[in-house]
Amino acid sequence: FIFTTAKQDYAEKVWDVLDPKKKLIRHCLSQQDCLCAHGHYWKDLTHLGRDLAKTVALDHTIQGFPTQSANWIPVPRWWGDPRDEELLHLIPLLRQL
Repeated sequence: FIFTTAKQDYAEKVWDVLDPKKKLIRHCLSQQDCLCAHGHYWKDLTHLGRDLAKTVALDHTIQGFPTQSANWIPVPRWWGDPRDEELLHLIPLLRQL
């Protein structure tokens, strides 16, 4: 899944870049799938329709998942550096999970 607080058109562009043949990522959730409170959009993992005991989310801000903080794995924000390998460092942890 891709789950972003961005608008749908931007989310779909990201999806096209990450998975142009639509074989790895099954769903793309965007701002319209988020909760909005006090002018902020919040990602609610229950929208995924999955067992939260078996669900993890990678994000640069915990603001996205305040009610599901146990499911959250913080990652640094990506600034477009093609040499950024932060996600590769998570492979051992993700394999354990």
